Amino acid sequence: MRFTRRAGFAAALLPMAARAQTWPTRPFRFVIPYPPGGPTDILGRVVALGMPAAIGQSVVVENRAGASGVIGSQEVARAAPDGQTFLVNASIHTIIPHLNRAMPFDALADFVPVTMIARVPLMVVVNPALPIQTIADLIAWLRANPGRASFASSGNAAAPHLAGELFKQMTDTQMQHIPYRGSGPAIADLMAGNVQVMFDSIPSSAGAVRAGQLRALAVTSTTRTAAFPELPTVAEAGVPGFDISTWYGIWAPARTPMPIVERLQQATASAVAAPEAAARLASLGAEPVADTPAQFAAFCRSEYDRWGALVRTAGITGD
Repeated sequence: MRFTRRAGFAAALLPMAARAQTWPTRPFRFVIPYPPGGPTDILGRVVALGMPAAIGQSVVVENRAGASGVIGSQEVARAAPDGQTFLVNASIHTIIPHLNRAMPFDALADFVPVTMIARVPLMVVVNPALPIQTIADLIAWLRANPGRASFASSGNAAAPHLAGELFKQMTDTQMQHIPYRGSGPAIADLMAGNVQVMFDSIPSSAGAVRAGQLRALAVTSTTRTAAFPELPTVAEAGVPGFDISTWYGIWAPARTPMPIVERLQQATASAVAAPEAAARLASLGAEPVADTPAQFAAFCRSEYDRWGALVRTAGITGD
């Protein structure tokens, strides 16, 4: 009986192994768990556009927004591990499990990390109608207007939320957090003046900044970004030690054959290295990474632990 079961299991793996050797034979899809227009959507589409040249097949991008990325991620976690469905998500993937004990999936066990696409600093942006030109002005205005300010984010406990909470702690200021279903809706409300501040990923706010619809004050990384070299870092603008960035990656459903995972990683590396994609990423302040599946898996585990500690320290809940 033991031999029969093992033989049956091995036989079941044969079709999947054969598919892995020939993958991809038809277009596959990237599920992006946020609305169009946000940074995850932008970077996912940059990679998708490069896939025909890198791998010989196109990618269908599908936005499945809701619940800080949980709805789209759950769809991928439940998908067949056949190389037809992948998740493109941000660092929130390793944060949200610490906020929701009733998660419909395990963020680590139910996915195979494929590769990190890019790492991107955030940018502090404000509504241009405010009398704020610098980080020092922002701190002074917040202290002079306690209880009046609110800051937007792309979702509860996403990097823009954590950046705002960190800023509040390090500057002893107060702002009310207003979460949105993605950066696109948050930026729309910021431009309308319904919220005053946002710590947003550069890809989603760069266009509005260049058009004069938002005013950028600084970037949140330890070094300036080539996309906006005139902007100081928050640390050099008066908040020493401030450092937070976000990152974006690709995951496959658990049990996806490693030949497929490795092939997609290689294709992603080619896609982001193509001149047009590299220029696009640079204009958005994104640093391409395209690390190996093993490197990305180790990174996801370390980020899971790091963000969990920060969530607990800051007292952030899933409400």
